[in-house]
Amino acid sequence: MSFCSVYIPVGVPTYHLETAQDQFERSCSMLKSVDADFVCPDEMLLTLDKLRAFLDGLQPDLIVFQNLTFANAAYMSEVLRRFDCPVLLWTLREPVIDGGRLRLNSLTGAYSAANALRAFDYHPFRYCFGAPEEESVVSAVKASVAAAKVKKAMRSLTMSAIGHTPQGFGFGRALDAELMSIFGVELESIEARELIDMAKSYTDEECASYLKESEQVTCGLDRTPEKNRLDHARLLKAYSDYVETHHIGALASRCWPDFFTSFGTPVCTVLSMLNDKGIAAACEADIYGALSMWIGMQLSGEPVFFGDPVALDENESTVTYWHCGAAACSLARHDTGAVVGVHPNRKIGPAMDFGCEAFPEATVFRIGREPDGSFRFFLTEGEVLDKPKQFIGTSIVVRTETNSREVVEQSIQDGFEPHFVVIRGRHAKALEALADMFGFEVCRY
Repeated sequence: MSFCSVYIPVGVPTYHLETAQDQFERSCSMLKSVDADFVCPDEMLLTLDKLRAFLDGLQPDLIVFQNLTFANAAYMSEVLRRFDCPVLLWTLREPVIDGGRLRLNSLTGAYSAANALRAFDYHPFRYCFGAPEEESVVSAVKASVAAAKVKKAMRSLTMSAIGHTPQGFGFGRALDAELMSIFGVELESIEARELIDMAKSYTDEECASYLKESEQVTCGLDRTPEKNRLDHARLLKAYSDYVETHHIGALASRCWPDFFTSFGTPVCTVLSMLNDKGIAAACEADIYGALSMWIGMQLSGEPVFFGDPVALDENESTVTYWHCGAAACSLARHDTGAVVGVHPNRKIGPAMDFGCEAFPEATVFRIGREPDGSFRFFLTEGEVLDKPKQFIGTSIVVRTETNSREVVEQSIQDGFEPHFVVIRGRHAKALEALADMFGFEVCRY
């Protein structure tokens, strides 16, 4: 289904229409530069009849509602009567203050519109203020468009819980009804042993192409014992077939102890390769971790890192995130490549074993679930430093913009889960917009 963003510029004809027309044309141009498919009216909507005529037949996924001039709450009420989608309320800056006529009075109109939004069952909305070319306005529009696209795509997402969380990892569990009612996500479940049994049923010949693929994107897989290499290929085929058959976009897989005790080969490298194929794949059966990964991948268009915060350096203001070896191969440092090693605890391979490449802008993110069933977003931004592998497994070192010790201490005090996602690029504004669209709290560190 295509995404539809709609610009609704309202006003009344008793203000300075030459100024309003200029703002209207500049607004259309800016919006089209952000999203070429923005639906814009041919003219300013200066009466309720013109507004209604423009709205007929539209099915917006995002509305940018702008008071070109003052307009009473009836305009926003007409929009809310028809549509239930995210709204960005945009107020124009009064262009001239010279002791003469008030040309637009957009700001008062915004109060009327916001009051109507509040009255409609506390409809969540975003607000921005300024002229069309102001960076804060352009940034707000970009963030809202990005967030609304993720929110819409989420309603077509099917996730899978492969096995159960280990004891003491209950933070990763999710109810199918909860995911559907709050996020619009379908959750299906399968036991880990079912995929293990599928893997055991394949012949070496059936899995040869999967082994070849793995050898092409990793370094040192040939040093893994032959049985484990072949069993990895079987697992990769089982997971790949399952994902394709059931149209899975994100999954959270149980890993230890089953894949060591019941199969003899870890699933780490399988998850790594799925992440590179655009399937958000989290380990330790962390459903909300996998959903956090999927959101990060939607925003950045590339794989993200999933791991635990394991080390803190106050002098560098860094936090090291690490996990046993499921990071996407494409995240590996260029000087080492995607090295294959063994699982740090079980000493069985293949598991990924490398440090991640540096990138100058990074966002650390997590969907947190409170004990009362409400949700919140963890957010902090910074950069990924050029650091070698920190421990056996995969690691990434993030220098946070705010003091890293404060980030760690406050997020522990706030009781966040121990798995986080590191996304390439700055996406905090889009994630804040997404949180607002869901009515979630944002914890920005």
